[in-house]
Amino acid sequence: MANDYEIFEGKSLSGLFKDIYENTKTNKTQLEVLMKEVVGFIKDGDTAVQIIPMLKEYLEINVKNDDQLVKVAAIVQRIIAAENKGGSEDEFGLSEAEKEQLMGAIEDAATDLQHHSDEIEDDMKRIEN
Repeated sequence: MANDYEIFEGKSLSGLFKDIYENTKTNKTQLEVLMKEVVGFIKDGDTAVQIIPMLKEYLEINVKNDDQLVKVAAIVQRIIAAENKGGSEDEFGLSEAEKEQLMGAIEDAATDLQHHSDEIEDDMKRIEN
């Protein structure tokens, strides 16, 4: 089945779809909690000027992370469709080497986004304290 297609070790297409859904759900909950907490910290304009840009960056990173996951899913679906056609190895312009390179680039992008997200979370914790 296409949803059981292994993207990389330990991650299937159905697992990726689940991650996309769970991330969206978790981000919504975290955003609601974060906004309620942050409103309490804003006492004046200067505090707002410091906190709001961090919130904006945090939101942008979450959106980019989810976008990357959706792009991975689309690429994997293209690969599956090409393999199911039984055509040549470079159908849709992707050879096996290109597929591996593309998947590596996607993993690197996801790691980079996670790193930035972690930095923002650390900044938010420092502000809370």
